[in-house]
Amino acid sequence: MLGLAGACALSAAPSAHAQSSVTLYGVVDGSLLYTNKTLNRKTGQSAGYQYSFTDGGLAGSRFGMRGAEDLGGGMRAIFDLESGVNIANGAFGNSNGGEFGRQAWVGVDSRYGTVKAGLQFSPFFVAVYDVDPREMSYFGSGLVTYLNNVYVTGMFNPNGISYMSPEIAGLQANAMMALGGAAGNFQAGRQYSASLRYHLGSLAVDAALYSGNAGGSAASIAIPSVVEFDGRAIGASYVFNDLTVKASYVQYKVAGSFNDRVYSGGASYRITPALNVDAGVWVTRDENHSSNNSILASTGLEYSLSKATLVYGQAGFVTNHGAMHTGLSVNNALNEATGTTAGVNVGIRHMF
Repeated sequence: MLGLAGACALSAAPSAHAQSSVTLYGVVDGSLLYTNKTLNRKTGQSAGYQYSFTDGGLAGSRFGMRGAEDLGGGMRAIFDLESGVNIANGAFGNSNGGEFGRQAWVGVDSRYGTVKAGLQFSPFFVAVYDVDPREMSYFGSGLVTYLNNVYVTGMFNPNGISYMSPEIAGLQANAMMALGGAAGNFQAGRQYSASLRYHLGSLAVDAALYSGNAGGSAASIAIPSVVEFDGRAIGASYVFNDLTVKASYVQYKVAGSFNDRVYSGGASYRITPALNVDAGVWVTRDENHSSNNSILASTGLEYSLSKATLVYGQAGFVTNHGAMHTGLSVNNALNEATGTTAGVNVGIRHMF
């Protein structure tokens, strides 16, 4: 009986594998970073210049597994497990500090849309990403202003359940509810987000919102994602052959604290199939205290050595006034001193 069961299992295996797939993927990115100032957190002033090796100069290093199984009738079971890693020391990084702290979800995809359950990016974050002129580079981009305002809240959402519709007449909706996980208090740690995208030819317009409460089970994660804030975003992009232009407005209203509004604009241009240049500006103003403001500007040049590997150089500056401490780099320079700070980084990124 055991032999017969084993034979049946082996004979069924090729059929099962033919219906499903699992892909290992990742990014390995390292760079050298220089800034002429660093932040002294006690005084808000400069503690001097820095030279450092930085993980994630262009994109955070990571690896993951994604898979799909054909369920028939145009329906698929899907999943994604993604871990962030710091290649400077081999520790977890670019995540919420968990083993799979970037994404860990399972779902179903069909012609009626996609449902996902688990740790995932919010529609608000995805919309902000889509309209960022430098595609959320780890140096000098909207990712720096995002993390500077609310850290990883809205990026890595635990306990999330989401639905993304198919595109109908150019419109696509995305909604997510993340449960707080606190017994007896539904509002503790509760997060919700929604976005609407309109796509017509070369034009794309994104609008999104986010609302999150403090507390809940996410507060016990290594890097908590429970900053209590309301977010609003609207932006657009337009493609002119090899030139892409983007502009956006994003609001981060943090409970009991600041009400930052970030205005951004910029463009990228593909000079050759292997060479791309981009630039952007981000202006942040605290509506609660007008003396708190910053201007971040940066540019980058990327050269593809192959389909999987590229080298890059980036340069930028940030000017901070009042209590604003916008930085230049997600890793090693997320916050910067009062006044003007300039920096550059050069690195290499490999994708697999």
